[in-house]
Amino acid sequence: MNIFRKTTVLAAGLGLVFSSAACGSDESSGGDGPLAGTSVTVGSKDFDEQLVLGQITKLALENAGAKVKDETNLGGTNAARAALTAGQVDVYWEYTGTAWISFFQNTEPIADSAEQWQKVSEKDLADNKLVWMTPATFNNTYGLAYSRKAAEKLGSPTTISDLAANPAAATMCVESEFSTRDDGLPGLQKKYGFEVPAANVTVLDTGIVYTSTDKQDPCNFGEVFTTDGRIKALDLVVLQDDKNFFPLYNAAPVFRSEYYDANAAALKTIFDPIAAALTQDVMTELNKQVSVDGARPEQVAKQWLKDQSLL
Repeated sequence: MNIFRKTTVLAAGLGLVFSSAACGSDESSGGDGPLAGTSVTVGSKDFDEQLVLGQITKLALENAGAKVKDETNLGGTNAARAALTAGQVDVYWEYTGTAWISFFQNTEPIADSAEQWQKVSEKDLADNKLVWMTPATFNNTYGLAYSRKAAEKLGSPTTISDLAANPAAATMCVESEFSTRDDGLPGLQKKYGFEVPAANVTVLDTGIVYTSTDKQDPCNFGEVFTTDGRIKALDLVVLQDDKNFFPLYNAAPVFRSEYYDANAAALKTIFDPIAAALTQDVMTELNKQVSVDGARPEQVAKQWLKDQSLL
C-alpha cells in the first residue's frame, strides 16, 4: 500500500497492466493431490506483504497438485484488480477495506470486520463473479506510532485520544496521500477533534517516515501500516485507534468463480487454515523477515508453511 489501498493510476490497457508484472512468470508442472489436473494463475501486488501472500498461495496450490503459473508482483492495487477481473490471473489476496472504499466507492467504513467482509464478498460475487474466501485476522490498516525511546518525553501515550489532548506538541511525518485523504490525517483530526499545526507536519516517502520517527527527526509521531515489519524492528509503539476511525483492511484470497466453483471443497481445506494462522503478530513477523532481514518472499513463505505443517 503507496501499497495496497492507495489510489493509483489505472493502466490504459492490459498490456500496460503487465508491463511491470510478475516475478518471472514461472509455471509448475502440477502433481498429485486434490487439485491435480487443474491450472491456476496466482497474482499479487508489489509490496512485501503481498509478495509473501502470493508465494504462500502459489506453494499451497502446488502442494495440492495444481499446475501454477506465477504472476506475482503485478504492481499496485489497480493493476492486480484489473488482472483478476480480466481473467489474466485467477487469484490474489485483497483487503476488505480496499474493496469497500476504493472499488465500491463507499465513504463510511464498516467497524465490524465480519460485516465488512460479508458485504464486500456478496457484492463482488454478484457484480464480478469473484469469490472472497475466509479472511485472515490480521488488519493492515493505518496507524500512528512513536519510538519507544521517546515514550517518557512524550508522556507515554497509548491512544490517539492521548495525542489529541496536546496536538501542538506533536510533530508528524506522513505520506503525501495520508496528508490529504478522508481516511487519512484530515478525517482523523476531524474525528478526534484536534489539529496538528501545519508547520509540524512533514510529508515524506514511506520508508523515510519509519526511520524519521525512530530518530525523532523531524517528527515524534509517524504514519505507519500496522503489519509493517519495521514497526517491530525499530521498536515503534502504535497508538490505539480508540475511536475506530481507520478502516479495517483484512486480507483474503479472492478467486475467479470459474476456478473456485470447480474446486471449492479443496480450496477451503487449503486456505481456511492458512487464513486462521495469519494473525497480526505472524504477518508482521513475516513482513519483517523480508523488509528488514532481507529474506526472499518465497523463502519466507515456504518456511512458514512448513512450520505450520501446511506444506
